[in-house]
Amino acid sequence: MQEMPKFETVDIDYEDSGVIKFLYRTILGRVLLSLLTQRAVSLFMGMIMNSIASCMLIPGFIKRNHIDMSAYETKKYRSFNEFFERKIKMEERPFQGDDHEVAAPCDGKLSAYKITPDSVFYVKQAQYALSELLQDAALAKAYTDGICLIFRLEPTDYHRYAFIDDGEIVMYKKIDGILHTVRPISHCTHNVFAQNAREYVGIQTKHLGKIIQMEVGALFVGKINNYKYAGSVSRAEEKGLFRFGGSTVIMLFPKGSIDVHTQILENTKNDKETLVKMGNSIGRKLS
Repeated sequence: MQEMPKFETVDIDYEDSGVIKFLYRTILGRVLLSLLTQRAVSLFMGMIMNSIASCMLIPGFIKRNHIDMSAYETKKYRSFNEFFERKIKMEERPFQGDDHEVAAPCDGKLSAYKITPDSVFYVKQAQYALSELLQDAALAKAYTDGICLIFRLEPTDYHRYAFIDDGEIVMYKKIDGILHTVRPISHCTHNVFAQNAREYVGIQTKHLGKIIQMEVGALFVGKINNYKYAGSVSRAEEKGLFRFGGSTVIMLFPKGSIDVHTQILENTKNDKETLVKMGNSIGRKLS
């Protein structure tokens, strides 16, 4: 029997920083939040982070977050955003196992949720109907009793993501929205994933059936940069990247397609997140 991988786990922090608590837990903060979550603010922040002047932020960010730059391709960065979307060396993110392994598409803090017969899943106080998340009621029904995986990226994570299986992109949808933070505190008052700007593809995969891979924008992250919207894809092929800020990748799997590793399911049940890196095995194909 194959040995189960062991993951590092962390408690979900609902307290967060003073600024985020102010924005989400005070009346004045929520007034300000209604302005900050608009896409125009994200575009303005993007302009700042794309400027040459923003390079001055890079050394402090590296030192503060203990980033090992030897793991990344050598390059002279012309802006903070260019640094933020830096490319890691291939050997640092190998895809583990064979084609029957379910690999993480990105770095991040992973939670796994079972989709109910009513096609909803729950993230603490927030109930998410797949029909609202996908804005497609018929498509949502296809994932009844399936699995939803949510990978929450922090600003310090590697912000590129990949396809997890060979297959064909059979549909694409972009949904306009606002840009809440994706940190846990926001789910107490907002259905973040159903409100934020997002885009997704349906992929008819070789080993996992038809899966959904969705990227969700976040506070100050107005730009999701995907490379493909149709055609064939390959396991471990880079799918795209996020610009400045933390954000989220959501994956939907149909009933009976995958077996998520027990520790990940138990961590989610116990209000913990599982730390994963792109390419880590997070489960197995069921049939």
